[in-house]
Amino acid sequence: MVRIQNVYVYSAFGLAISSELPLPELNSLDLPGDNIDVSIKLADFTETKVLLNQEKGFTVHQDEVAFEVPNTALFSIRNGSEIIVVPLKEFDKDRVRLYILGTCMGVLLMQKRILPLHGSAVAVDGKAYAIVGNSGAGKSTLASAFIQEGYKLISDDVIPVTFSQDNVPLIQPSYPQQKLWEESLANFGMDKGKYEPLFERETKYSVPVKASFYNESLPLAGIFELVKSTSESAEIRKADGLEGFRILNHHTFRGSLVQRLGLKKWHFEYSSTILRNVPAFQLIRPVLRFTPYELVAKVVDSMKEGGLG
Repeated sequence: MVRIQNVYVYSAFGLAISSELPLPELNSLDLPGDNIDVSIKLADFTETKVLLNQEKGFTVHQDEVAFEVPNTALFSIRNGSEIIVVPLKEFDKDRVRLYILGTCMGVLLMQKRILPLHGSAVAVDGKAYAIVGNSGAGKSTLASAFIQEGYKLISDDVIPVTFSQDNVPLIQPSYPQQKLWEESLANFGMDKGKYEPLFERETKYSVPVKASFYNESLPLAGIFELVKSTSESAEIRKADGLEGFRILNHHTFRGSLVQRLGLKKWHFEYSSTILRNVPAFQLIRPVLRFTPYELVAKVVDSMKEGGLG
């Protein structure tokens, strides 16, 4: 881990990140130079001008988004380049890291005009495939099944989508960790005693995947919306027309902020460019049995048959 003048330096989400708070989940950046994209700073009330509405939720003012986790910390995300953390009386580093690497990074990516999707992304034969879905749909579990089958993880939870110079959609790698429920660990035959539970979520665990992490950007070749169903069989359905826009809109990380940040037009244009290049699908997951390996086989078979991008 690199530390320069009391600052740790990392690479994640396609960005060079300096942080006054250690973030051990991230890959360290060996030669950061002066090219830091994001600075994470600790402050107190005398050093910051964070102002929050009395209402619960996010405060949005020009290029700043702020929110409070009661008794833990205030967070301010500014100009797509800075995250300010103001510790409160029950400051807990583990809990704070969850918010920095989740909500804060999702908001910051939007401020940088990078689309954050909520889901997992896997690398298959030199291409990236995004798995999005509602909370509890099984996104991380399906990504873990891809890993068990020898493929690699690119991102979990927040998926950064950028473009190459010739407008090819790319997935940027986040960091080598998954979050899996206890039930998923049991179904995969993984001993939960080997993993750390997430703060206040004792049945969800942090699972390092350094050996199965793909740490370079890859072209996005398909988007799958994972949907739970009481049907008997797993299915793949092409999402045509406006359905692709619905999927990207519904599964943008912290998508409720798009309009408040004045990014509705940007989001539509960004989504249009993605969907011109990348097919979208619904992946139907039966809930009455454990089907991740079956879903992986269906997706991979479709790739081989040329049914996917």
